[in-house]
Amino acid sequence: METAAGFSTDFRIMRIHFIAIGGAAMHNLALALHDAGHLVTGSDDDIRNPSKQRLAEAGLLPEALGWHASRITPDIDVVILGMHARADNPELTTALSLGLNVQSYPEFLFHATADKHRVVVGGSHGKTTITSMVLHVLHALRRPTDFMVGAQLDGFDRMVGLSADNDLVVLEGDEYLSSPLDRRSKFLWYKPQTALLTGIAWDHINVFPTEKDYTATFDAFVQSLPEAATLVHCEEDSLLGQTIARAGRPDLHLIPYATPKDVAATDGITAIRWPDGGETTTGLKGTHNLQNLSGARALCGAIGLSPADFDSAISTFSGAARRLELVVDDPAAAWTVYRDFAHAPSKVRATTAGIRDAFAKRRLVAAFELHTFSSLNPDFLPTYAGALNAANAAAVYYDPSVVAAKRLPPLSPDQVREAFQRPDLEVFTVREDLVAFLNAQPREDAVVVLMSSGWFGGAVWPESS
Repeated sequence: METAAGFSTDFRIMRIHFIAIGGAAMHNLALALHDAGHLVTGSDDDIRNPSKQRLAEAGLLPEALGWHASRITPDIDVVILGMHARADNPELTTALSLGLNVQSYPEFLFHATADKHRVVVGGSHGKTTITSMVLHVLHALRRPTDFMVGAQLDGFDRMVGLSADNDLVVLEGDEYLSSPLDRRSKFLWYKPQTALLTGIAWDHINVFPTEKDYTATFDAFVQSLPEAATLVHCEEDSLLGQTIARAGRPDLHLIPYATPKDVAATDGITAIRWPDGGETTTGLKGTHNLQNLSGARALCGAIGLSPADFDSAISTFSGAARRLELVVDDPAAAWTVYRDFAHAPSKVRATTAGIRDAFAKRRLVAAFELHTFSSLNPDFLPTYAGALNAANAAAVYYDPSVVAAKRLPPLSPDQVREAFQRPDLEVFTVREDLVAFLNAQPREDAVVVLMSSGWFGGAVWPESS
């Protein structure tokens, strides 16, 4: 079957070229298509691990870094364009001059799954975790599905899976731009029959200059849902509630969810008793994780899974990579270290508060890296006010060279301290100083949470030596 965009949903063998193949989503899609038998090539000007190693093992690592117009030839069926490339990329210019079929990866995924039941998880925070939970449950129940998720999961070789045999696809729905040529949000491509939205909290100031601009893309997502679609939504989020009300879509089947109330924790295991009589046990920590679990349970119910099957399968879910991931657990000293992908203000606030709730009697140390364009932007920085207040001691790190690379005005530690509205906040611009601060913290009866989308320069803490 041929779609309007010229992609074959019966997976005929195609020649596919990736511009910016090194990205997390892009290299995973390249690997999935390569495994499906397609002829895959790609290019990038910067490829780092784990992408580099995985592409090399598959024979897909470009022979040389950089953009080379000669790589673009008329026999290419589809060019998949990543956000890392610029609009004046020489390979893109050549592809357009040849009239080739250029698509963003969400556009490609839509066409590749045109005949499937699409399930999309979106929202400003929690979407990776909920998508991961749903995929874990489906995997445990031996229910095959196509998928795309923003983290590596136990039991899955990669973050993207496509097959001509599956009738279901579960996609993490990102509100960021589709490509340098396609300025719409990625999730607007998917048009899911079943969707979940976690909540709305302004982010990506470089794309959405105001909160109104940001909420407008969620308005567009709700309007993009097919007639009589199902929308699972967090009823505790006021901005999301306003978006649903503005949509005026009486045809939608709305399923609300909320943070569970009947919760008991014993020896690191949390038991949740649901209003329907079911019970879930989990080792996950933090109120926001329990809210995510509630959303995943509601979404699985919406696609036909029984609550009992969900409760049984989810008990072995340990979390997605880099999402509140346990790094150190020393029971003798009562010292625990987590790292989390949190970068938006709402997620930093939720992660810190959630760890505080889970370890109420321990001293909490929170370290956060300003790394994204939004977080380093002086106009957006004040939205972090109070985000680290649940911690007993808090530190913020940023790299001035990253600020300069993003062409933003220089930041001062005083600006950061004022924005977070925490006078005792430690602010570091040298990674070694942050490490010294962390090493100086008492480890007895303490928990540390490290939050970043950049991982503080890539080195591991605590030091492995």
